[in-house]
Amino acid sequence: MRIIDKHFNAVYIIEPIIHQDNRGNFIERYNPKLKTLLEVKSLDFCLEYVSTSNLGVIRGLHYQVNVEQAKLISVLSGKVFDVFVDLRKGSRTFGKYKGIELDAASKKMIWIPPGFAHGFLSLSDDTIMLYSCTGNYSPENEKCIRWDDKSIAIKWPTKSKLIISEKDMHGDQLKNAVLF
Repeated sequence: MRIIDKHFNAVYIIEPIIHQDNRGNFIERYNPKLKTLLEVKSLDFCLEYVSTSNLGVIRGLHYQVNVEQAKLISVLSGKVFDVFVDLRKGSRTFGKYKGIELDAASKKMIWIPPGFAHGFLSLSDDTIMLYSCTGNYSPENEKCIRWDDKSIAIKWPTKSKLIISEKDMHGDQLKNAVLF
């Protein structure tokens, strides 16, 4: 695997090695060398989640405080517009976002460390995403920033009807959010 892009000096886009033949393909999604590539001290995944979303679903912008949690994210089926927002108070890119397309065809992955909110828009029906997470899930430390916060001004690429959970509709504005 190799790093193909880096954003905000912390978020990495990773291209796995794909072994392809007439049977299909085989992908190495993780090996211990990833820790060195990501320039992190430790890389202990303790949780994995699978998320299935229909066309037009927006999830996020989610993050956790007090209990650090990083995420290695890939799309197993379908396509998303994946977004991360810098919430590190002293960062020169604080409050800025970056959006990239991830899809099952390219098999690219994204590493999002603590200090960033994450969300996505499903660009296809039956999108399936896999999250490998460091740090335990902590409901009392889970936070959400509204997907449509005007100060962040995310340009979501959609013409379809949006589907957003009640929880995500009532997320905080960035100016009122708990930060890192």
